Amino acid sequence: MRSPLSSGTLYLVSTPIGNLEDITYRAVRVLKAVDLIAAEDTRHTAKLCNHYGISTRRVSLHEHNESKRIPSLLQKLARGHTIAVVSDAGTPLVSDPGGKLTAEVLAAGYTVEAIPGPSAVLAALTSSGFCTEKGFCFVGFPPNRSKDRKEFFLDFIEESRPVVMFESPHRIIGCMTDLATVFKSRRVAICRELTKIHESLVIQPINEILKLMSENRLKGEITLVVEGHSGRMVQKISVDWSDLLEEFGHLTISGLSRRGAIRALATRYRCSSREIYRRIETNKSGVFVD
Repeated sequence: MRSPLSSGTLYLVSTPIGNLEDITYRAVRVLKAVDLIAAEDTRHTAKLCNHYGISTRRVSLHEHNESKRIPSLLQKLARGHTIAVVSDAGTPLVSDPGGKLTAEVLAAGYTVEAIPGPSAVLAALTSSGFCTEKGFCFVGFPPNRSKDRKEFFLDFIEESRPVVMFESPHRIIGCMTDLATVFKSRRVAICRELTKIHESLVIQPINEILKLMSENRLKGEITLVVEGHSGRMVQKISVDWSDLLEEFGHLTISGLSRRGAIRALATRYRCSSREIYRRIETNKSGVFVD
């Protein structure tokens, strides 16, 4: 026997990230039974609803109108109505709208219930084969500007867990270029069009993938997984300080701050930031120390 929906409840319903068959029986039941579906794009959600014979009324809920929608949706919950929130693909609120509404619903004392299902984050993470014993780190979309991206990536240069992020096709080359600047030869998995007909997965060092991408322009939805920093690699690398100082110059010219460049080099060559700083200052005074 099917359990009825609870009145005055907001349901966060996960929907397919590509293949329409990737949806739970429960999700379809909830979408058919609720009084209203708040969708990121009603036209996109209409395809899913038509496929499964879901006739529930739909309204839009996206980043530009979410704040304005909240009062009317709260009123509906107050009258005992049930509402489902869906994004264009995957689990709602994960780099998608709905977070403001959910916070207001909880603050008002109403019930929020998640209907789990597809997730591009988990699909990409498991496909990468990278070690997840310590979990993973999801960072959403990196910043738009190259300088901001590099500084953003520096926060994860010593992260031992895989780092998962989203990126758009028109920014992927710039994103990978900045990843190569910071992480250099760290392995990365590029997961494109997950669960769709043209799904692809490439796992290689960042600098090698960048060469391939210059020859083949990527299209479609992209999820990146950067391999975590190996804590086992503690042995100090033999450093050619003249090369390191030259690399420091390249990093700062590319947009990294002095502190960021030193931090990146310290992780890359497994030596202390203080030692690198000392070499840089000594070199500035015209006395090179080897």
